[in-house]
Amino acid sequence: MTQRVLTFTERGIYCPAGDFYIDPWRPVDRALITHGHADHAREGHARYLATEAAAPVMRYRLGEIDLETIRYGETRRIGDATVSFHPAGHIPGSAQVRVEVGGEVWVVSGDYKTEKDGFCEDFEPVTCHSFITECTFGLPVFTWESQATVAEEINTWWAKNAAEGRTSMLGAYSLGKAQRLLALVDPSIGPVLTHGAVEGTNGVLRAQGYDLPDTTQVLPETDAKSYKGALVLAPPSALGTPWARRFGQVSAAFASGWMRLRGVRRRRAGDRGFVLSDHADWDGLIGAIRETGAENVYCTHGYTDIFARWLKSEGWNAEVVPTEFGGEEDEDRAATEAA
Repeated sequence: MTQRVLTFTERGIYCPAGDFYIDPWRPVDRALITHGHADHAREGHARYLATEAAAPVMRYRLGEIDLETIRYGETRRIGDATVSFHPAGHIPGSAQVRVEVGGEVWVVSGDYKTEKDGFCEDFEPVTCHSFITECTFGLPVFTWESQATVAEEINTWWAKNAAEGRTSMLGAYSLGKAQRLLALVDPSIGPVLTHGAVEGTNGVLRAQGYDLPDTTQVLPETDAKSYKGALVLAPPSALGTPWARRFGQVSAAFASGWMRLRGVRRRRAGDRGFVLSDHADWDGLIGAIRETGAENVYCTHGYTDIFARWLKSEGWNAEVVPTEFGGEEDEDRAATEAA
């Protein structure tokens, strides 16, 4: 082919044959969105296309937008390109975008997780010639314990705090991570309270049919100290603020893949760090790439240089592609400010 199926521009990943962008970071006419996190689903586009499951959260966050939906696995012709969306396993409604032009197939991963979590749609590998992959945790040090192991650690920590009269405050990003944790924790230990950024998202997902336990939003009039022994879920940026200090004696913790690094755990200044991520770890990234059968791999947002170098040493045609995707920290700030 004389032109790539997808190109990399100052506005984002672009398909010339279909005249659309995927997760663009500048305003465009037509944007295909992999999922609802703030660094992928941005304001200002004229038209949006996303999965049926991602649409409610996008409308909740972006307001009145021109949003068309598509089912997982459904094919859609856009110009001279054929597109379809496939589960990414990252958060509810997240997708990889498959684009085919003239028999050549490219897949944009968005963010993804290969471990089944029992809450959001399971990751599905998509065969392609070229794969654009995130590599947020593209270092061998990033390997995850099983979700069941981490759930047991969190419940044990919460139960111990409750028995000793402390409130357990767990920092978790408001879209995806917080709800995954809610599906893992044992509500028999005590009540579960939420920051407004978390509870707003809970309401949207409950309305879609996602199964979540009962939670109580912390309001200005809430007598926080009467909830000793509770578990409080809040964006990490809310921890250590006056909002959090109202609970009195607190044990603070974070749930993130970054907790694998000791330096990050120290800087967070929490009592505990639980290693739980909605992104693929080192083995998950490599396994996903192998399953695509792709010859060409484009590495975006994360440890791109190191990961691309390793892929090249193993025989892939690998390139680093600079993007303006942020990460969980940006998502956290946006959600907290909006609450």
